[in-house]
Amino acid sequence: MEILLIGAVIMVFALLGSAWLMTFARWFPIKGIDGEFLSDYKTLIRAHVDFALMALFCLAFYATKIPLPIAACWLVVIGGITNPCVFVVAAFDPDFWGKPHWQVYSALSFIITTIGFAWIGMTLLAYAW
Repeated sequence: MEILLIGAVIMVFALLGSAWLMTFARWFPIKGIDGEFLSDYKTLIRAHVDFALMALFCLAFYATKIPLPIAACWLVVIGGITNPCVFVVAAFDPDFWGKPHWQVYSALSFIITTIGFAWIGMTLLAYAW
């Protein structure tokens, strides 16, 4: 279950990185980079919020101290990192949603995340009963 803690720390670091990137993109725009390099500021905000939520979920699952399946924990961490990365890549690639390889990546990320969260949810419910 320690993977939940490690994953949460990685997500917090990504959260900090995106916060700095957004700060520099808005307050200190660099001609030729802002608008071209970072094409969708709002989507980067979505990534930022998603990293925060995923980190909080990992910390909450870890804090329950309920024995959780290790594979489910790994799926939650993998999904918790790859899901917000969909938004990170989309923020820098204006044609992200039209590229098949990113569509496959997004679908796989969503599936992994869903399986992990559902598995942990069922485990928590089984523990409660």
